[in-house]
Amino acid sequence: MIRKIREDELSVLAALEKDLFPSDPWSEKEFLYEFNDNPFATLIVYEEDGKILGYADFWITYEQAQIADIAVVREAQKHGIGQKLMKWMISQAVKEGCENLTLEVRVSNAPAISLYQKNGFINAAVRKHYYEDGEDAYLMIKPLGGIEYDNDISA
Repeated sequence: MIRKIREDELSVLAALEKDLFPSDPWSEKEFLYEFNDNPFATLIVYEEDGKILGYADFWITYEQAQIADIAVVREAQKHGIGQKLMKWMISQAVKEGCENLTLEVRVSNAPAISLYQKNGFINAAVRKHYYEDGEDAYLMIKPLGGIEYDNDISA
């Protein structure tokens, strides 16, 4: 099930983030900022049997949407959870009338790039030295304007 996160679960996200992105994890403080102070952010989780298996931070800023963070726990990867989170975010962006959905991804993150391409994202640019460790990122964009999207988020 996909749902909005509760504030008392942010420490869980920070711990998962540290495991999944050891070279550049978001801190609990950053998640708290997104939850309490970023008026454009929506934090969601994918949960099964009371356990958070995936999460995303999604921004809608007027006619633009951006995926700020998305991850699936290691033991649940390659089971369609990332696709479900993507489908939910794309659906929300379309409902809000967004023209584009953007994200940055490490150039070395082939599984994520594949997921994004499967969902209609295209490489638009390279952001040089984007990450703290100096790795570049692809700026990827999915045009949304005029698209009707299946808003069944349970699939």
